[in-house]
Amino acid sequence: MHTHREFERLRGVLAEADEPLTAREILSLLDETEEFGSAHRVATVLGRYADRGDVEVLPGSPYRYRLDS
Repeated sequence: MHTHREFERLRGVLAEADEPLTAREILSLLDETEEFGSAHRVATVLGRYADRGDVEVLPGSPYRYRLDS
């Protein structure tokens, strides 16, 4: 698994965002060559890093993500 490399790419997208983003919005901002494949994969990676305190998950439907500052 390439979770750390994937997270670095997702962190780059979140760092440039002006507001919290959904997994689908993040996926749409990634280069088409990225290998995430689905919003579910984006959410899975971000969820793992949220457990570590690197990402904040905002409740709602759908969840929104931002970097924990």
